[in-house]
Amino acid sequence: MSAPAADVTPPAPPSQPPPAAAAAARSGEPGRLARIFFPNRAVDRPTMLALVALWVVAAFVVWLASPWQSLPGPGEVWRALGQLWWKGGMGPEMFTTLKLITHALLLTIAISMALSYLTVIAFFRPLVEAICKLRFLGLTGLVFPLTLLTGGGYALKVVLLTFGMTTFFVTAMAQTVMEIPREQFDYLRVIGASEGRIIWEVVVRGTLDKAFDVTRQNLAMGWAMITMVEGISRAEGGIGALILNQNKHFHLAEVYAILIAILGLGLLLDYLMGVAVRLLCPYVSFDRMVR
Repeated sequence: MSAPAADVTPPAPPSQPPPAAAAAARSGEPGRLARIFFPNRAVDRPTMLALVALWVVAAFVVWLASPWQSLPGPGEVWRALGQLWWKGGMGPEMFTTLKLITHALLLTIAISMALSYLTVIAFFRPLVEAICKLRFLGLTGLVFPLTLLTGGGYALKVVLLTFGMTTFFVTAMAQTVMEIPREQFDYLRVIGASEGRIIWEVVVRGTLDKAFDVTRQNLAMGWAMITMVEGISRAEGGIGALILNQNKHFHLAEVYAILIAILGLGLLLDYLMGVAVRLLCPYVSFDRMVR
């Protein structure tokens, strides 16, 4: 009688790493955590959010460990923020500032885009170039003539803020228009497009995504100038006038509370502008490398 066959179970194959990990190992690419210390490496969204949280915590720790006792701590600033919001009128003042920056931004976009598109006509290029050079001119010397022109008050602040943003907006946007490749104009001429159609397709629609980027940058610049502009004319109030009044009486906790509110609102506006760019120009994300 023959012996029963031995139960021979073949050994399990060694576990293989995931294809992506194996490819990364073969190519010598750093791991997920090591990527954050190497230049020109893409980082996934969770890792980037963790990095942001890490730097925020580090900044908060530095604030807590500050050796200068005269600076207010986080608790003092938080209490001052609540006091200003509920009893100091910060909400209405913030609405006043938002109204001012929105009005000035709309005027800046209309004026700057028109001037930038006019650079395709040689007759207007010296005018546009002169306006670009005005970005080196401070606003202090313009207060008196612009007060005579506008009568002061809210109109003066709108004009000052519009002037400050327009010079930088025209500089960036006119350069964008001038850098459009000549081949794009020639292609539409070959297929029989009119000059008006060429300007619409190449200059206006072709630079729309860059116009949004320039608008986003100039919104940040205008937001940084808002304290100075509202300090020149405090009749209508505003967040800038509020922080200058608190600084005058050396209320540092209130000053830093208003600064944090300005920073938070500015970041919110910048985020909303980024969302608008992604919704109106979704093709831009395909042309940009994610880092």
